[in-house]
Amino acid sequence: MEENGRWDFLDWVGLDTSVCIFDLLDDPADLVHAAAVSRSWRHFVIQNQFCKTLCTRICPEVTNFTRAVEVTRSPPPAARASESTDDADHRTRHKDHRIYSYLGGALVSANPSTDCILHCVGASSTDFFPAESIENTLEPLDRVNHRPSYWSSGGADDPDQPESLTYRLNSDLCIIDEIRIQPFKGHPIYSSKAVRIRMGHSKLPPGLESFVTDDDENLRVIADENYVWTYTSPEFPMLQENVLQSFKLPRPVMCIGGVVKIELLGRVQKQYTDDRYYICICHAEVLGRSLSPVFMVDISEPAGYSILKYLPGTRDLPAEDMMLYPAEDMMLYDAADSLEWHSLVARYRQMKHLAMMNVLLGPVQFMDEADVDLGGVIDDDPYM
Repeated sequence: MEENGRWDFLDWVGLDTSVCIFDLLDDPADLVHAAAVSRSWRHFVIQNQFCKTLCTRICPEVTNFTRAVEVTRSPPPAARASESTDDADHRTRHKDHRIYSYLGGALVSANPSTDCILHCVGASSTDFFPAESIENTLEPLDRVNHRPSYWSSGGADDPDQPESLTYRLNSDLCIIDEIRIQPFKGHPIYSSKAVRIRMGHSKLPPGLESFVTDDDENLRVIADENYVWTYTSPEFPMLQENVLQSFKLPRPVMCIGGVVKIELLGRVQKQYTDDRYYICICHAEVLGRSLSPVFMVDISEPAGYSILKYLPGTRDLPAEDMMLYPAEDMMLYDAADSLEWHSLVARYRQMKHLAMMNVLLGPVQFMDEADVDLGGVIDDDPYM
C-alpha cells in the first residue's frame, strides 16, 4: 500500500516478516511509538496484540489473568444489542491494547524499590509465642527496649526440617525483585541453610489472613491449602552471618494477590540448653514496587480466575484524595461514580491507611513484668 507517496514498510516486507520483526521489540515504549506511526501500523499492532505478548515475556505471571477490564469513574455505556461478533472483538482488542501498553510501561518503570510488607500473616512455628513472634521481623533493629528482637522457630531434632514466614504486601499487585533477611546472632548465629520465595494469593475470605495472636490459630491461617502460589523462586544459599543478606530474584516477579512466603530450608545451629536445631530471624524485607492504584486485581475462589483491573482515572487524582479516611471518602462520593470504581479506590485507600499506621506505630513489642523489672533484658535468654 502506498500512503502519501511512500511505501508502507509493513507491505514492503510482508505481514509474516513484520510480525517476526515486531516480536523482537523488547521495550513497551517502542510498541507505543510504532502504533503512532500511522493508522495501518496502529491496526497492525492492536490486531496482533503485541503489547500483551510483550508483557507476558517481561512478566510470565501476566498469563494468570483471565481477562483485563478498564474501570472508569463514570459507568461505561451499555453494550449495543446490534453489535456484531467482529465489532465486539475489535473493541476488546483496542481495550486490551490500552491496558497492556500502560502495564508494560509500569513493568519496566525505573521507580526505586521499597519494602512492600504491609503486615505479618504468620510463621510455621514459634518457640515462645508471642514474645518471639514473626512481628519482630518488621523491626529493623536487632535490639528493642534494651532486649533482643527476633523471631525464633520451634526446636527440631531434624536439621532438614524447614520453616516459613508469610507476609501480606501493601498491594494486591506488586513487582518484587529482591528479598532481604538478617539472621539473629546470639552466641552462635541461627541462620538457615537456604532460602526459597513463593508468591501468590490467599483463598481465605478478606481479613482472615491478617496476623493473629494465638499460636494454634496462626498455624491454621498459614496452612498451604489456604493459598495459591503463582511463583516459586530457585533456592538461594544463606550465609551464617549476622548481616542483612540480599537475595535477588532472577527477574522481577509480579506478585498477584499480595502474599509472600519466605521458606527457610535447613538448620545449621543447635541451642546448647536442649540440643535442638533452631532458626532465628531478626529482620526481613520484601523489596519492590506497587502497581496500585492504577492497576488492581479481582481474584475469585474457588473459580480460580484473576481479572486485571485498569483504573486510568486514578492517575489524575491528587495524592491527598488517595489518602482520604473512609468517612471523608463517603462525603466526597459522587452518585455518578461507578460502584466498581468507588469500591476499588476505597480498597486501595484502606491498604494505604494500614501501611501508614504500621509506620507510625511500628510492630507490637511484647514485654512481661519480669522484663520490665530487669530493664527489658532476660538474664537466662538461651540465645544470648
